[in-house]
Amino acid sequence: MAQQPIAFIDLKAQQRRLGDRIPRAIQRVLDHGQFIMGPEVRELEEKLSEFSGAGHVITCASGTDALLMALMAHGTGPGDAVFVPSFTFVATAEAVALLGATPVFVDVEADSFLLDVTRLDAALATATRSGLNPRGIIPVDLFGQPADYMEINRFAGQHGLFVIGDGAQSFGAELDGNRVGALTQVTATSFFPAKPLGCYGDGGALFTDDDELAGKLRSLRVHGKGTDKYDNVNIGINGRLDTIQAAILLEKLSIFEKEIALRDQVAKRYATLLENLVDVPVIRQGRTSVWAQYTITTDHRDTVVQELKRQGIPSAVYYPAPLHRQTAYEGYPRAPDLTISECLPARVLSLPMHPYLEEEAQSRICDIIRQAL
Repeated sequence: MAQQPIAFIDLKAQQRRLGDRIPRAIQRVLDHGQFIMGPEVRELEEKLSEFSGAGHVITCASGTDALLMALMAHGTGPGDAVFVPSFTFVATAEAVALLGATPVFVDVEADSFLLDVTRLDAALATATRSGLNPRGIIPVDLFGQPADYMEINRFAGQHGLFVIGDGAQSFGAELDGNRVGALTQVTATSFFPAKPLGCYGDGGALFTDDDELAGKLRSLRVHGKGTDKYDNVNIGINGRLDTIQAAILLEKLSIFEKEIALRDQVAKRYATLLENLVDVPVIRQGRTSVWAQYTITTDHRDTVVQELKRQGIPSAVYYPAPLHRQTAYEGYPRAPDLTISECLPARVLSLPMHPYLEEEAQSRICDIIRQAL
């Protein structure tokens, strides 16, 4: 009997759980016809605020726009240095570079994949020697776990830096009982379809308790508008979230808590099944993860990939090269030691992860990894 195919991320299983709720939500938008900034957008912002604990939520067109808007709100520009991890997706550094500012690359921790706070002093010295004005830090909550915001906020306060949390992969996770969105002055997230909370296109949001900053972000989202869209008080962008995407997210948000719990069950099963075979991800004390990816590390990564592929199991490498080795970013400054960011691309492997991954499928995946090793 043929084995059932295993999805890397199974959005169809989620659709089956929601039934006809998403088609009906889309139909309501079609019926009222307010496709831009319709009532679902405002409702979504209110419910995201309630969920996260952040006083203000400003939805936008993508996670990249969220980062860009946050940087713009801080007046980031040429001559400014912003510290970013080198082992992450390009959007974090890209948003900095798009404004003419300079991303300065910092190493990550080997077991958590998160920004290594102990490397910030050296990065600060690098920026200063390069004649740059240190302005901010963008820690990335890679693969679903929040960064060490207590220490990052402390360092930023000592050196007059802003902090923008990149929660594109961690929305729904917690640090010391507080959810992503309420851990630093402003947090950006993404609703890309593959994210733990994703829409059916691009989407994003910003979270803050700062009233003045929230007002600035709302202005930037709509071409820098003041009293209306023809009163332009800031240089902004077209960063609005479509109403249909907001309607979809409202339905998905209603089951998000349950899906987070299911993701955690999947992660715990992986940790048990893969014990002593590979290095499994470490969750720091006081933190939770939403497991945007379940990423293992092994010195025999390519052997495992080949065997999984031979037996029809999808996997992915996030990320095949650190940002400071990417062609577009080779000329930017970096902290003196990026050893972990250099080593991880040859060792990391992300396995199928979603709330509806069945135990039998997980056992099959782990048996194949065991055979490969």
